[in-house]
Amino acid sequence: MRKPNNQARKPDERVRRTHQRLGFALLALIQEKSYGEVTVRQILQRAKVGRSTFYLHYRDKNDLLLSQLEKFSEIMSTALSVRKERSSRVVPVEEMFAHIAEQMPLYRALKRADRLNDFFELAQVYFARGIAQRLAESGRLAKCSKREMEIRATALAGSLLSLLRWWLDRGTKEPPKAMDEMFHQMVWKGVG
Repeated sequence: MRKPNNQARKPDERVRRTHQRLGFALLALIQEKSYGEVTVRQILQRAKVGRSTFYLHYRDKNDLLLSQLEKFSEIMSTALSVRKERSSRVVPVEEMFAHIAEQMPLYRALKRADRLNDFFELAQVYFARGIAQRLAESGRLAKCSKREMEIRATALAGSLLSLLRWWLDRGTKEPPKAMDEMFHQMVWKGVG
């Protein structure tokens, strides 16, 4: 007798693990040496993944990096909706800022490699979508058109990312919880 659920999950799980190993390898390597010095071969050796497997999933190391930044943006931008958090927060600012603060060597490596704009461009799209979803879930803007909701969410995502840059550039002195509270005060005072 066939077990369709187990058979369907195994390839997905293997692919997920491969993506994870490759991503972790790249992120570790760019903290050890400049991004330009990192080769696909070094990533493969660190991840213990074959060349053909890598190229089955990614075009090059840039594609792998963008994939990692995209996954992070997707996870953070949808976290509150996924866990069905019952709060007025539209983004898990505290959790995201705390995580990024713990990853300062990676942040610095991305900055040195001039790849931070890649993150911020991807994050803008994901956070705008996630914020729009949370605003809709809140019910506070029920009378807003879809277009107006999109505009507000895009503006709020831009504000969030500007706040993150400001916070990181000034040494993460304010606690992530305080940044979360400040951002959400701005969200709800601005939304009205």
